[in-house]
Amino acid sequence: MADDIVELAFPPEFALGDKVRAKALVRNDGSFLGKRIGDLLIEKGEIGYVRGVGTFLQRYFIYEIDFLERCVVVGMRAKELELVEAFEG
Repeated sequence: MADDIVELAFPPEFALGDKVRAKALVRNDGSFLGKRIGDLLIEKGEIGYVRGVGTFLQRYFIYEIDFLERCVVVGMRAKELELVEAFEG
């Protein structure tokens, strides 16, 4: 989706428990406590699981992704993720 689209007008792209892959590396933008701004949080291709779905600026979905191998939880946009496997709960 383009940034000018209000994502909240559509259902979320990912559901709780979905297995997802990071499409790009993620650095701390200052919102991750305990790390310096610019520190690497997630490498491109790392696998995580959707743990929560929230919103930002009444426009975007923010997916709370648990990267188990790295023991870190990061908020990401749908454009930064790709589905690996849908959760069948």
